[in-house]
Amino acid sequence: MIYTVTLNPAVDYVLEVDSIKIGETNRVREENYYIGGKGINVSRVLKELDIPSVALGFAAGFTGDLICSFLEKYGIKSDFVRLDSGFSRINVKIKNNTVTEINGNGPDISKEKIYMLFNKLDAVKDGDLIVLAGSVPQSVPFDIYQKIMERLSGKDIRFAVDATGQLLLDTLKYKPFVIKPNIDELAELFGKYPESEEEILKFANELHKKGARNVIVSLGKEGAVLVDENGHISRVSAHKGNVKNTVGAGDSLLAGFIAGYEKTGDFSYALRLGNAAGAATAFSEDLAKRKRIDEILNNDN
Repeated sequence: MIYTVTLNPAVDYVLEVDSIKIGETNRVREENYYIGGKGINVSRVLKELDIPSVALGFAAGFTGDLICSFLEKYGIKSDFVRLDSGFSRINVKIKNNTVTEINGNGPDISKEKIYMLFNKLDAVKDGDLIVLAGSVPQSVPFDIYQKIMERLSGKDIRFAVDATGQLLLDTLKYKPFVIKPNIDELAELFGKYPESEEEILKFANELHKKGARNVIVSLGKEGAVLVDENGHISRVSAHKGNVKNTVGAGDSLLAGFIAGYEKTGDFSYALRLGNAAGAATAFSEDLAKRKRIDEILNNDN
């Protein structure tokens, strides 16, 4: 079984406007809302690819209820720790020629509730995979990913970690199955923007040496590259299309990679499926749907 952990899930409220004037009343042309959070995004795309998962994390208030009801609607099992006060965050995204984001902080999470999450994770079995994705809320210890991995280190559990900076580096000693920095995050980790593929591979190999079994580097318009645990390098080019939405594209890439590997055990195919899933999200208003993923994958050269 695959488990995804989203510590600070959200309801994304997306407003499309012709223009926006600060300090004045503005009218919305179109509005939609979606449930979000990196782990939840991974669960949703896994579902499209016929891979079941359980969504874990924290949920609070009416927005927490909405998140859980949407997951149920999607056919995704969830087992969130419910908080006694506050509400799961709301992120407002205002679209005109650009996108302006106003992200909520989310509820406070007590030590007691954190231990409740740990207890749920204790039930994970050998052979399972846990996705740890996204930033850590202010009320949660910064090293929570480390603590989860250390707590479960006696089991044969694989981890996929999608995090940035020190949060990611601190997990490498636990040998995560896969990590997925993009090129900007790679530059942040090493204090230097890689100017060539040779430098990208050098940095990816450094992360491999530090413990990551498989390293995917998302290159945006240039595609992605994978250094796998066998030392083999796989590359994919970016798919061409009308980009409508970049939110969740990286999460979709990770979900596609996991699904591809779970189905075939082939790292090269897993990267191709991940690349197709990421593109399908980028070309959609919401996260990728199976039909669009298959279309892109079948056109893959």
